[in-house]
Amino acid sequence: MDTTQLVILAGLVIGLVYGAIGLLSGFCLMSSMRGWLAEGDGRLVRTYALAIAVAIAASQFLAGNGMVDLGKSIYLQQSFSAPVLFLGGLLFGYGMVLSNGCGSRALVLLGRGNLRSFVVVIVLAIAAQMTLKGLIAPARIALVQASQTTVSPNSLPSMLATLGSGEAVSRALAAAIIVVALTHFAFAHPEFRRSLGQIATGVIVGLLVAAGWLVTGYLGADDFNPIPVTSLTFIAPIADALQYAMLSTGLTLNFGIATVAGVFAGSLVTALATGRFHFEGYSSPRHMLRSAGGAALMGIGGVMAFGCSIGQGLTGVSTLALGSFVALAGILLGTAAGLRGVLRVQPLAVA
Repeated sequence: MDTTQLVILAGLVIGLVYGAIGLLSGFCLMSSMRGWLAEGDGRLVRTYALAIAVAIAASQFLAGNGMVDLGKSIYLQQSFSAPVLFLGGLLFGYGMVLSNGCGSRALVLLGRGNLRSFVVVIVLAIAAQMTLKGLIAPARIALVQASQTTVSPNSLPSMLATLGSGEAVSRALAAAIIVVALTHFAFAHPEFRRSLGQIATGVIVGLLVAAGWLVTGYLGADDFNPIPVTSLTFIAPIADALQYAMLSTGLTLNFGIATVAGVFAGSLVTALATGRFHFEGYSSPRHMLRSAGGAALMGIGGVMAFGCSIGQGLTGVSTLALGSFVALAGILLGTAAGLRGVLRVQPLAVA
């Protein structure tokens, strides 16, 4: 088995685990924010916080020991557009509320038989591809070129390093501060401390992010056949997966496409094994239009933000890149706007 095949197989396995865990636990940023802001239940948002903490701790451990060069990822670029990242995050977050879940959640629900998620996945993929390479791409590129800046400290560790501390100390200190704060936030909630399933979910999802870095950055390291250093993310991979399904001739499988397939398969197998599989559809044409509109916003916004609630919220943030925190802030604000306030999305009855 060559390096590329190993990476693809590992991506499939990571996706299978994520799909199973996502179905059993309901892991989703939108559900977490809705439970916290609209329903007063903070357990799921603490699961997400714990996942970020574990992802940062494990990923920075790998980077600190020289096993993975996170600097080769798309997140730690010297030049980036903070306004476009933030705007993309806003669009993605609001679209996530309209569609009642992010791209990864749509894949999980599709495996459970949710036909609404089929529409979300297809529309998201088309919108993302249009923003990456199609009709919307020139406008996106123009916005980035007009607003991007080049920064020397492009991550929290590099910012601390400007104060005189060494690279290793800066990395450890930056990671420790965030990990401790997020872990405290998670376990300060009594109900979360009693939710062993949610604790396990946060730990496993965080470790899956680190596993993705290890697979692509260490196992996949090959000077003669370089593989992009990446981990869990779903906007561009969903778009690539749809394109591969349609035009596989001349295209090649990659880690992202394998992960997308794995998430769907993991959810499907788990749903069938546990009796959770059942078909669901839209309650009205209005419901479908709202869902499709949200998916389009997620596709466009996710490309602008360089990732989704997983791709930036977990994977990007695990690199401690400044741009990832900007994108995550936009995602959180967009989600909050959709759940509360003047721009609140009114709930619809679901069949």
